[in-house]
Amino acid sequence: MNDDQLLRYSRQIMLPEVDVAGQEALLASRVLIVGLGGLGSPVAMYLAAAGVGHLVLADHDHVDLSNLQRQIAHTSERIGQAKVASAAESLRALNPEVHLTQIEERLDQARLNALVQDVDLVLDCTDNFSVRFAINAACVAARVPLVSGAAIRLEGQVAVFDSRRENSPCYQCLYEHQSDEALNCATSGVLAPLVGVVGSLQALEAIKLLVGFGTDLAGRLLMFDARHSQWQSLRLPRDPRCPACGTGQK
Repeated sequence: MNDDQLLRYSRQIMLPEVDVAGQEALLASRVLIVGLGGLGSPVAMYLAAAGVGHLVLADHDHVDLSNLQRQIAHTSERIGQAKVASAAESLRALNPEVHLTQIEERLDQARLNALVQDVDLVLDCTDNFSVRFAINAACVAARVPLVSGAAIRLEGQVAVFDSRRENSPCYQCLYEHQSDEALNCATSGVLAPLVGVVGSLQALEAIKLLVGFGTDLAGRLLMFDARHSQWQSLRLPRDPRCPACGTGQK
């Protein structure tokens, strides 16, 4: 690291859990963020600020006025702009040293498989089950850890799925296939700070995995009730019959 990097990341380097070696691990990391909306905005901004060296930003959508209540990587001046371009502009202003790859397309399974093979970690910041299952399948196949978050109305959840570990569950151990007609922010609403809480926790879990300290959420589902400011942690075992990571025999 150069002198500017030592100063920029000094408050993290002071932590014995991070130190110089941990910061260098972050700088050398390549992370895929799928979705640059309510969750992806704080995820991308905190990972860029923390010094993750290469962020791959993937989103096919464009900034809309209704996004601005919660998607803090975007601004009123960028309405109509691609979300990946808008987010990249914010991230460069925050930390010009972070290398960014912008993917403005709807990702199919083959494209996800190729992208996941080339990264150290994936963050699922999407809001529909089809994409979530496809991301999970790609991570299981490539044995790349996945940090998943969701937020709707006044409820949020975060989980880590790490297929490098023998007994770690995957996303499909938690949810079987569901329709994309399920709840989403457009039809059910969401409180603005809730996505910030969930996205910040996703970023925290990603940093812990990349640096290698603490106890992450693998094997657990962390749920947040914003109405009453209550957290609940549930054990999530691996399903040996899971069609994604198990035998597939129900």
